[in-house]
Amino acid sequence: MDTKNLSFVTGANGHLGNNLVRALLNKGLPVRASVRNTSNKEPFQGLNCEVVQADIMDKASLIKALKGVDTFYAVGAVFKFWAKNQKKEIYDVNIQGTINSVEAAVEAGVRRIVYVSSIAALNYSKEQPIKESYGFNSDRRNWYYKSKNDAEIIALELATKNNVELVSVLPSAMIGSEAFRTINASYNIIAMILKGEIPVETNISLNWIDGKDVAEGCYLAATKGKNLERYILANECGMSLKETTKIAQEIFPELKLKLPIPLPKFLLYSVAALMELGGKLTSKAPLLSIKDIAMFSGLKQNFDISKARTELGFNPKPPKQAVIEAMQYLMTNRQRLL
Repeated sequence: MDTKNLSFVTGANGHLGNNLVRALLNKGLPVRASVRNTSNKEPFQGLNCEVVQADIMDKASLIKALKGVDTFYAVGAVFKFWAKNQKKEIYDVNIQGTINSVEAAVEAGVRRIVYVSSIAALNYSKEQPIKESYGFNSDRRNWYYKSKNDAEIIALELATKNNVELVSVLPSAMIGSEAFRTINASYNIIAMILKGEIPVETNISLNWIDGKDVAEGCYLAATKGKNLERYILANECGMSLKETTKIAQEIFPELKLKLPIPLPKFLLYSVAALMELGGKLTSKAPLLSIKDIAMFSGLKQNFDISKARTELGFNPKPPKQAVIEAMQYLMTNRQRLL
């Protein structure tokens, strides 16, 4: 393949990674896509890209895969909020994976890294809307949030130390096509709403964003982003689960969905405790945890995306449109995804 302007994407069979591969190919760019297991070929059917095996926990595999690469999109990471050993399975992987990714890029001579962080790494202690300039998240109660916060700081420090260009992007709750099993944690909430599996109103808001818009934002960060800067890739306003369910009711009345029932916070804690206990007994992620209620109930996710709009030209579709399209996509592909 033509390796001029070669882009490399980790986590290329994941939701963002696969949409990013498709976006780059549509722009006529050569793409090398990495996955941990190359036997799953479904996400790459019909795509004219090179698929290689690499693991963010295996630095040698990254160095090999990065040879000849111009732009490295560091997408691969653990995206989940629950695990038996959360420090080992979430935090340690995201930290070491970030170190390996940046160091491998330096050794391979990569020109620029687009590092995919998360809105989890933003500072929510100041007034809304949240800005990049507010700094990093001081809330240390959630292992995923903690991992994305610390990993981004490490990525920026390593890039500065090793004199490699790095731009950090911070996506919100990604939904929309293309999607494959298993859909990501954010998209799974949309699926649960369509299946009537959100029984209670938690007063948790999510900032919905189409994954294709985030993929475009990653490309814009690579071509227009300023070195060592952060860019929020989200919509301006968050949306409650109740509001999201109302959209599902409007477009799929035949599902006869009920709105989640509002509960006082002390009851939400009781429900979450029972769900956590069930998760420990079944080894499955609980729908709610006590930390979820403590951290996110009542927390608004409204962002100032003027920096990304002005400097990158980022222009995402409105959240309601993103939700409608995501729901229609899931229902059309229900046998494969739901």
